Amino acid sequence: MSDLVQYPRLSDTPTSHLPFNPCAVVGNLVFVSGQASVDETGKIISDTFEGEFRRSLENVRIVLKAAGCEMKDVVQTRNYVRDEVDLAEYNALYREYFSDPLPARATLTNCLPSTIRYEIECIAVLPQK
Repeated sequence: MSDLVQYPRLSDTPTSHLPFNPCAVVGNLVFVSGQASVDETGKIISDTFEGEFRRSLENVRIVLKAAGCEMKDVVQTRNYVRDEVDLAEYNALYREYFSDPLPARATLTNCLPSTIRYEIECIAVLPQK
């Protein structure tokens, strides 16, 4: 493993039973793996679309904090919405977490298993010190 790559974690960083790290930091870029509605042990917490969306974004916030970033440092997101019917709610909720200038974004629908309604991954830039 390269010394140029770091994998920061805090005690409350969500973990997964799947083989991946929550994030990788390379230079001033932070790559956040897909975050879904899971608790700190990786257990899926099923809820309404809004509930799962909010838990997923709070997980992103925790992972970014471990890397030294905030939501305002996110420059790109990739979003996975299980049901197309949730797109309007997704867009409204998204604006609560991201403001202008909005990050670059991609959204895919009908691509998640029945166990989760939403997942997000992102790229952030570490703030200059």
